[in-house]
Amino acid sequence: MAYIGNYPAETQTVDLKWDTGIKTASFTAEAGKGYWINTTSSAVTVTLPSSANAGDTIEFSDYARTWGTNNVTINPNSLNFQGNSSPNPVYDVDGQSVRIVYSGATQGWIPTSDDDVTLETPQGYAIDYLVIAGGGGGGFDAGGGGGAGGYRNSYSTESSGGGASSESAFFPVSTGTVFTVTVGAGGSGSTVNTNQGTDGSTSSISAPSFTTVSCTGGGGAGSNNNNTGRDGGSGGGGSRANSASGGSGTANEGFDGGSGQPSPNNVGGGGGGAGASGTTASNVAGDGLNSSITGSSVGRGGGGMGYSNPSTPSTSFGGGGGSGPSVSPSPNGVANTGGGGGAGSSSVPQEGGNAGSGVVILRMPTADYSGTTTGSPTVSTDGTDTILTFNSSGSYTS
Repeated sequence: MAYIGNYPAETQTVDLKWDTGIKTASFTAEAGKGYWINTTSSAVTVTLPSSANAGDTIEFSDYARTWGTNNVTINPNSLNFQGNSSPNPVYDVDGQSVRIVYSGATQGWIPTSDDDVTLETPQGYAIDYLVIAGGGGGGFDAGGGGGAGGYRNSYSTESSGGGASSESAFFPVSTGTVFTVTVGAGGSGSTVNTNQGTDGSTSSISAPSFTTVSCTGGGGAGSNNNNTGRDGGSGGGGSRANSASGGSGTANEGFDGGSGQPSPNNVGGGGGGAGASGTTASNVAGDGLNSSITGSSVGRGGGGMGYSNPSTPSTSFGGGGGSGPSVSPSPNGVANTGGGGGAGSSSVPQEGGNAGSGVVILRMPTADYSGTTTGSPTVSTDGTDTILTFNSSGSYTS
């Protein structure tokens, strides 16, 4: 064994050659050197060598104690850092010094001293979601059914509304990210023959560094004074007068509402659903979609039933309201499904049904769940995952 002085050579501290030019702008570092970095004026990015040998050492030091204000980012330049290829490490503590040593391809650069030797490349996790807007209100006096609220889903391979494929989850999610959740209200049913049902309100999830996931409220239905259905997440159904047309659904969220038809069929168009269009010239509403994001299969996003005489009062799949020739047993959409409101009957009560409110559901690994929420979501678990069900607006902080 070789010795230097009284100590084995293998234990000797590597002597670094310090660059005497203070670094104030981004630069590429060399192995075997130390650098003073002054971030008084701006942040600095340090690019590491594109190749390295085990034992290569580089050291950086906060020259003016300003890294907490303008930080230093390390670009590993295609090599691993603490075993990960991303994200780029960031040093942001005033007065900090960091020494890194290259260990080989698997772990790459490893800090041997950076105050607390923290993991500077934390790996994010994924959050899946189901977002449904409020449904549209039903039509007055033998009108159409309200359209379901827009429907977007990232969980597993489950479909989004309007025949769209499953979307991408939020990834990677890092600690401290705030997800702001808005849950849209359902639209009101029409109370006069000249007005359409009210559109539902938007539901959404927004967070820094991620594209906002937003769903359009369901379209209100036409009433029996020649009203067409309104456009929305799913379109509202048209009234029976003069074959009024249904409203259009929104791409990747929901389907169109059906048209109404006068005598002899005498029906209002069914509201569009997340899974199907409202049937033209029939009171049959568009079906919703099933999702197992909460651990069990639940149907949501159904359109409201249009008026039909004679008919058997019923409800549509997915929370839409029913309709019938006389008193309807369930004209309202089901709360927190985005179901459209059912059409009013031709006799008292003639008012269209109110639509169901929307819902936002988040699903994530329990190991990563922070427990920090606002708005009092329902918290449940399924296997190794935690599920947050927001029936009203709130937030989650990772």
